[in-house]
Amino acid sequence: MNAATTRGALLAALACVLVGGSFTANSVLGDYPYAGGQFLRYGLACLLLLPLAGKGAVAALRSLTPRLWGRLALLAAVGMVGFNLAVLAAERTAEPAVPGVFVGCAPVVVAVLVPLADGRRPQRAVLYGASAVAVGAFTVQGWGRTDGAGIAFSVCALAGEVGFAVLAVPVLRPLGPRLLSAAVCGVAAVESAAAGLLLDGSAWLRRPDTVETAALLWQAVVVTVVGFVCWYMGMQRIGAERATLFSGLIPVAAACTAPLVGTGSYGPAQAVGSALVGAGVALGSGVLGTLARPRLTRAPRGPRRPAPCVPDRGGRASDAVVDDAPNR
Repeated sequence: MNAATTRGALLAALACVLVGGSFTANSVLGDYPYAGGQFLRYGLACLLLLPLAGKGAVAALRSLTPRLWGRLALLAAVGMVGFNLAVLAAERTAEPAVPGVFVGCAPVVVAVLVPLADGRRPQRAVLYGASAVAVGAFTVQGWGRTDGAGIAFSVCALAGEVGFAVLAVPVLRPLGPRLLSAAVCGVAAVESAAAGLLLDGSAWLRRPDTVETAALLWQAVVVTVVGFVCWYMGMQRIGAERATLFSGLIPVAAACTAPLVGTGSYGPAQAVGSALVGAGVALGSGVLGTLARPRLTRAPRGPRRPAPCVPDRGGRASDAVVDDAPNR
């Protein structure tokens, strides 16, 4: 892995760890209106991200075609607002581990869909690594009680997680990580307000208390502003296939932070699952191949000498200068 790839992997890993650690903040927002909380979170994040977008932000947004604007709206609806809503709906009739297991399969789906969309075959190393990540995520979380509705909404959450990576690929190129994060947060805030007015009426938004305010600030500033920018910067460097591998760190981070607030425990199953996730990420991202490949050292260069005259394809003699050191 070169320096750019390593930096991209670290950025994607940091983003997923921040998302996994945010589950503690979610636990204190259970009584706050869902749409209102999403509106405050994404609206504040958009305001914080706009100054970071750069001088050419307005021109870049104007250059987007209607098709890309539609993709941006779909990214916000499916990968952000819809994803969070699907998780909450699934947890009404299923234990939290159930949607978590389905979301843990996202690396496998992305490892197949992204190459097919580009007209190429999935890479075996990425696919094998994604499978190990999915098994590791399942091992960390386990399985819980559920019903048909819980499974259906968990599948919707999986679609949202996949959409958050796949739908962003064409929009990331013209906008860049910072402007894309700002734009998609602005769109998600508008969509959240519309959903709140439609579903909850006048009760869609209220003043949060002190604990809820702290949780919303954490989600907006740390998880959304820092997390989204790191995620898209990482995806820009290593691609959606490899970046999504790091989503397996989300349940691992959640399991590691749960004992700190007394909402869970970290035992042997979580340790084994964490190891599987780590191995899958290393395999799919190319770290294992880099470590296993022997380092080649270039022999010291000797003096250049003229090669013997040999006939070329046209029958003429040609002189070449060769190097004593072997070529790679």
